[in-house]
Amino acid sequence: MTKHPFTAKAIQCIRAIPPGKVATYGQIATMAGNPRGARQVARILHACSQREQLPWHRVVNREGRIALGRFQGKKDQQRFLEREGVVFDPTGRIDLKRFLWRPEQPFHHGCEPA
Repeated sequence: MTKHPFTAKAIQCIRAIPPGKVATYGQIATMAGNPRGARQVARILHACSQREQLPWHRVVNREGRIALGRFQGKKDQQRFLEREGVVFDPTGRIDLKRFLWRPEQPFHHGCEPA
């Protein structure tokens, strides 16, 4: 089954997020060619993470918070990120100045900011 180009690119970019770093849904959407596609990225993660073996836990919202609910894997995501060295403040926020993935030239796996 052929993937939509946006889906294929988003998967490629999610795979490129290195351990110890996070990306936002909007950042991945922009890199994949649709700056307004953050919700599409969430759907891709929901539908493809297991099959594509994606590091789903490295994608957070624009505030540096885990977007999953308490019963949707929030604790697992936080635990996976903490194992990689990502630190949460007491309110559950990640310092994006410190932990946001910023691909540099040459861009990792073709995932460059738009």
